[in-house]
Amino acid sequence: MHLKTYQIELQRVKSMSNSHGLIHVRMEAIVQPRPARQDADEESTPHSVLSLSEDNARVMLLLLKQQISEFDKKKAKSRF
Repeated sequence: MHLKTYQIELQRVKSMSNSHGLIHVRMEAIVQPRPARQDADEESTPHSVLSLSEDNARVMLLLLKQQISEFDKKKAKSRF
């Protein structure tokens, strides 16, 4: 099996939502194919790389926390 790898640069998180156990992220990103070659300091398995600024990482972390909190509230209600 040949795995396609990508370099993904997150530009902006537009929104997040959750449904059916999945978190959906609407975002602006630059997605480019990543060469299959491996650098000496990387693992031998192919992989994609997500790059984001510290500001975007903080936004994504806050939104993920909010979405997981909402997801946990729904799960708690469905248990009873």
